[in-house]
Amino acid sequence: MNIKQQLYNLCSEFVENRLQTIQKSIHEIQESLTTETKSSAGDKHETGRAMLQLEREKIGQQLVETQRLKAILSKIDISKESNIVSLGSMVYTSQNNYFIAVSAGALKIDEDVFYAISANTPIARLLLGKTVGEIVSFRENTFEVSLVT
Repeated sequence: MNIKQQLYNLCSEFVENRLQTIQKSIHEIQESLTTETKSSAGDKHETGRAMLQLEREKIGQQLVETQRLKAILSKIDISKESNIVSLGSMVYTSQNNYFIAVSAGALKIDEDVFYAISANTPIARLLLGKTVGEIVSFRENTFEVSLVT
């Protein structure tokens, strides 16, 4: 399995794990709301329900965001080779290596570390459209694109 496929798989696992965690949280909140309904009435009861409702809304927003990440991953064709940085590109630079997909942090493949970053991050916006040999300046650091796949 090539490096790009491994990076894609790690990003997919990251998103799937996040989805499972969110779905588990939603289930637990639903259980708590059901239990809360059966408990005694009063201010404490109402406060508890309100807190659970707020938590459910927050988790709902996280679910929407994670589903958006999954949709972004589904648009990536890892078999596509390009010498121009775009969504799905592996980018080697004189400082760091990047995988333009979703923000999943540092991913280690063999001895190489890649930073899985969203196309919306500041560094990715600078890299998009670049080719080998181009210089990028980011936060007082300058580095060269050495390989794009």
